[in-house]
Amino acid sequence: MVDIDLAAWGDDFVADPYPYYAKLRDAGPVHEVVHQNGMPFWMLVGHEEARAALADPRFSKDWRANGEWDWETSAVNANMLESDPPHHTRLRKLVVREFTPRRIEQLAPRIQQITDELLDAMLAAPGGPADLVDALAFPLPMTVICELLGVPDLDRDSFRKWSNEIVAPTGPDAEGEAGAAMAAYLVELIEDKRCSPGDDLMSALIRTVHEDGDRLSPDELVGMAFLLLVAGHETTVNLIANGVRALLDHPGQLAALRADLSLIDNAVEEMLRYDGPVEGATFRFTREPVPVAGSVIPARATVLVALAAADRDPDKYADPDRFDIQRETQGHLAFGHGIHYCLGAPLARMEGRIAVRSLLERCPDLALDPDRAPYDWIPGMLMRGVRRLPVRW
Repeated sequence: MVDIDLAAWGDDFVADPYPYYAKLRDAGPVHEVVHQNGMPFWMLVGHEEARAALADPRFSKDWRANGEWDWETSAVNANMLESDPPHHTRLRKLVVREFTPRRIEQLAPRIQQITDELLDAMLAAPGGPADLVDALAFPLPMTVICELLGVPDLDRDSFRKWSNEIVAPTGPDAEGEAGAAMAAYLVELIEDKRCSPGDDLMSALIRTVHEDGDRLSPDELVGMAFLLLVAGHETTVNLIANGVRALLDHPGQLAALRADLSLIDNAVEEMLRYDGPVEGATFRFTREPVPVAGSVIPARATVLVALAAADRDPDKYADPDRFDIQRETQGHLAFGHGIHYCLGAPLARMEGRIAVRSLLERCPDLALDPDRAPYDWIPGMLMRGVRRLPVRW
């Protein structure tokens, strides 16, 4: 067992955490560490241990019931990601019907249309440069989730600012303030939708009633809207940006994909495994002492499952630090595992496939901008990615 102070690893860890995770895995699959903000927690870095913990009910997601953490809370916290069964089961049951494979598949033509329009705008300036995050990776999933929910007039600049503070706070009070502001905004948004319902997901969530008469409470509607909007775009933004960055950093793999675009499905899976959009799952909390690989995590401990570390585990994937769009990627944990497996994973995969394929088809000379500034990495251990990705074509 090794006590690690993540703050001591500095910016190098944020920019490239994988060598650090490899050293931790070499020493064992579970470690006591100290977060950059000074909070102690346990971290799982082995694939087998991570996968098991994600499906183990002894690891709770409801910090309000299982911990002693003085964190800010608002209506946005009334979501299924921060709940356990039976509450989680009830919430997921009320929304899962709106994410059927058939409904998602019907979105493909519209996703292609949005992608084409965004690329038209980006390519209007011949040769670039352009920030691929602002031009494509952010507006595509944000437009899709807003249209799916039925909120096309969302204040996207404010929402993006709040979302950034929630996933990577810039100060001790920033996350709580952003959550409160977002909750107040969503209350008004939901009330407008209640008064003017349409054929969209938000209207369906407002009026949906389970067979036993159950429906979402006002706070649960806010929590669900928050989760769908934030998770519905943050992960896909970084899937697209990280995936394109991986291709441009590996010219041989980029050439292979250009030569055979039928490899796009597996290429997206390798992007998710190699440098996925979620570095660490949201915290879990032990209900009781839990033995893990010869260690015992005590009751009421905070636990982080490092998805990025697990998906580079050599016991699971041969030569895991090699980006290979033709490798067998089955079993990666980029979208989690167990009852909290990402509900929007099929939608994110579809957006990733369409965005990357369309970009490669229309930009045969796509390359990183040689005059770009150093990457501005998203801090923290939740989201993995860069805030800007300057490219030329």
